Amino acid sequence: MCTMNKKVVINKRVKGLSREALDQLSKTELIDKIVQLEAYNFQLKNLLQKKLTESDKNNCEYAALLRTDDEYELKQKDTEKDTSGKKDKQRKFNWDSAHRRHVLIKVMYFGWDYQGFACQEDSMDTIEAYLFRALIRTCLIESRATSNYHRCGRTDKEVSAFCQVISIDLRSKHAPDVQMKPEALSSEIDYCSLLNRVLPKNIQCVSWMPLRNPAYSARFDCISRTYRYYFPKGDLDIEAMRIACQSLVCHGDFRNFCKMDVHNGVTNYMRNLQGAAIKPCDNTEMQMHSNSGYAMYYLEIQGNAFLWHQIRCIMAVLLLVGQKHEQPCVISKLLDVVSNPCKPQYTPAIGLPLNLFRCEFRAQSTRQVNPSASSSAAIDDLDDDVDLAAVKPENVEGTESDLTDWVYSEENLQKLIENVQCEWTQFSVKCTMIRNVLLQLEDLLERNYKAQQIQAQAILLQDAVKPRQYQPLLQRKRCESLENRIEHFVKKQRLLLTSEAGTETVLSKPDG
Repeated sequence: MCTMNKKVVINKRVKGLSREALDQLSKTELIDKIVQLEAYNFQLKNLLQKKLTESDKNNCEYAALLRTDDEYELKQKDTEKDTSGKKDKQRKFNWDSAHRRHVLIKVMYFGWDYQGFACQEDSMDTIEAYLFRALIRTCLIESRATSNYHRCGRTDKEVSAFCQVISIDLRSKHAPDVQMKPEALSSEIDYCSLLNRVLPKNIQCVSWMPLRNPAYSARFDCISRTYRYYFPKGDLDIEAMRIACQSLVCHGDFRNFCKMDVHNGVTNYMRNLQGAAIKPCDNTEMQMHSNSGYAMYYLEIQGNAFLWHQIRCIMAVLLLVGQKHEQPCVISKLLDVVSNPCKPQYTPAIGLPLNLFRCEFRAQSTRQVNPSASSSAAIDDLDDDVDLAAVKPENVEGTESDLTDWVYSEENLQKLIENVQCEWTQFSVKCTMIRNVLLQLEDLLERNYKAQQIQAQAILLQDAVKPRQYQPLLQRKRCESLENRIEHFVKKQRLLLTSEAGTETVLSKPDG
């Protein structure tokens, strides 16, 4: 199938029958449909119940979802009795009279206890879920739908962030016309401290920034994201990994360094990596012994946007280079999609050491000041990793920046440092205990067997079974090509091919 000069878009089909189609069904057909839906709902509840942890089962939102009809009626009666005398005392927050301001919030979190950043249908244990529960509980927003919310990026399960940034409309003490005045800023709600009181200690807000443009987006107006991937030296050849990193700094096709997300409409794998380097970690005792396998390093990688699992796939290949299984030139060969159009099969490095470390934003937004609801909804359906920095306009001379200064609170920072120091103490004690055990074991091995020193510290990072005999990347079995995947999802009617004229082409799949 030729896809030249054609644009691939998601086929947004209406789920279920329309109201008009339902109106044409007979009573028997409608009853059959209800029975079918109830059976499907019952199956979903059973599946969800198996996935939930004990803390999830105690969550009131999940309890309401999983409750049977009889339990629901009893609960309703009990609730009515308990609240009958309190209805007059409880007042609903009046959002009609509330002022709002558009802000950026910088959030830090350690992601190893969570299922990723973005909300998920089958788990409430995500950073975003905790954030929105805190925002609603503190009456800073009415709902997610009305909050003009965007996130800078979505991190996977176990991935952390020091600089995750969201843009959102929050309740304000002051009217819009005076919100930017110094006295209004100094007397504004202490957003970070308020949220941190109800957030878990490993999800905390660092600072906030008032924005001049209500359309400014943490997602679409971010021009640079920097990630760090931490790892021990182990038996790795750091210099070989540094040489390999040089080939990554380019505007290239990274389809062989990611998990292809074709079914969600991602067919452009061109990305611009602005920097990639291996650096030693500072202020660790082991750095004094640079040849020690316990010395810590990190890959720092900067780009305007990243593909799904892109950094983890890059790190997986760099680890193979560091172990001398591959030459540094393998990076250039995998970036040559003419010679290697299909990705070799390999497992991405684990997500735990990855950290969204820094984000940079353009001075003026590329978005309209008052985007329509329909265009906003369309934007939210796009892939988070779409490369939007390419549309960055030149700053108009004399135009005031949409950005202002980050607002910090001394008390909040002190509390943050205290929390993070507690996290450090917990893991540093564990690390020291494990290190002492290792020293004893290594000493026993050397004294009794005069064996060669073991340097296996980096093995954990490769989330795969160690093969008996290593097979070079370019000789491995290949994944499907991008073109074949596009053709597959077009036949499934998940994707549409649109010509330059805007007409749609669907390759229909025969029934049966």
